[in-house]
Amino acid sequence: MDDNDLLAEQFERYRSHLRAVAYRMLGSLAEADDAVQEAWIRVSRAGTEDVENLGGWLTTVVARVCLNMLRSRTTRREDPLLDLHLPDPVISAEDRVEPEQEALLADSVGLALLVVLQTLPPAERLAFVLHDLFAVPFEEIAPIVGRSATAARQLASRGRRRVQGVTPAPDADRARQREVVDAFFAAARGGDFEALVNVLDPDVVLRADLGAAPGTGVVRGAENVAARATMFAAPNRIARPALVNGAAGAVIVVDGRPIAVMGFTVSEGRIVAIDALGDPDRVAQLDLTALA
Repeated sequence: MDDNDLLAEQFERYRSHLRAVAYRMLGSLAEADDAVQEAWIRVSRAGTEDVENLGGWLTTVVARVCLNMLRSRTTRREDPLLDLHLPDPVISAEDRVEPEQEALLADSVGLALLVVLQTLPPAERLAFVLHDLFAVPFEEIAPIVGRSATAARQLASRGRRRVQGVTPAPDADRARQREVVDAFFAAARGGDFEALVNVLDPDVVLRADLGAAPGTGVVRGAENVAARATMFAAPNRIARPALVNGAAGAVIVVDGRPIAVMGFTVSEGRIVAIDALGDPDRVAQLDLTALA
């Protein structure tokens, strides 16, 4: 085995970890794959002869790539006409999670968390993700963002405050999550407005990303969200149970065709957040093989 083959083998050992880092940074599965591939190109050119901690070094390489992508995204002002762009959901069957998905979903990286991460400035997001989610020391984060270790610590602290302020901790019991989500759909199908309000937290937030279609945006408050939930009363809409980013969720199917993915955050027995992706183009690109 020559040096290139050995390097490729070593890189593959860390691919799942690097993809998980990139997914948290970018919120896009396709872009995460692109970032990992770009990191491999850089690594293969630079070599690793003087690297002592290969895993840590590869993490910083992919983080640099992601930071550049985030800054480029900000400069281009992507999707200026859209009110909301939800991160890509990771969908799996309730009775099993594939090993590759487990790496992506470690640390309970729910859609609600990714939505908040998207609001952070690039450097702040990088510092928070690397330190709080992957335990990278600030001394290693500092050169990536071009600041001192103290400044990097402050970036992560600001990101932490924003995340903790708007993302309630989800209930750990998935079975209980499923009971609450099933109650939501049962009330919606039955047109029971009062039951819907009861299963929703008073401050619940619904984020609906329908692409260019009307209805994309954010709805807040139990009564307002319950009013929108009546859309699931149509008899031809079936909610197929699934795990969405490791939490109880559903894929909405019409005539056998997936039209939307809904992720739920359940905290203290009530739904505090619903993230619904109904952009036809994006739904068509999702990997739903786990539900086949």
